[in-house]
Amino acid sequence: MKNISALTFYFASVISFVLANVLKDKNLSVYYVLLVLGIVLFFLGVLKRIRSNR
Repeated sequence: MKNISALTFYFASVISFVLANVLKDKNLSVYYVLLVLGIVLFFLGVLKRIRSNR
């Protein structure tokens, strides 16, 4: 977790959002899980970026 860059978190959140939109019609519970995961990964990337700038 410490060695992962902020860009990796952003990229993972984009993949999560894309998969969520692809699977939206097939499985609604997976859609919400991936949506929340994408939001969490995005904010982890933001926090990592803020901490690395200090």
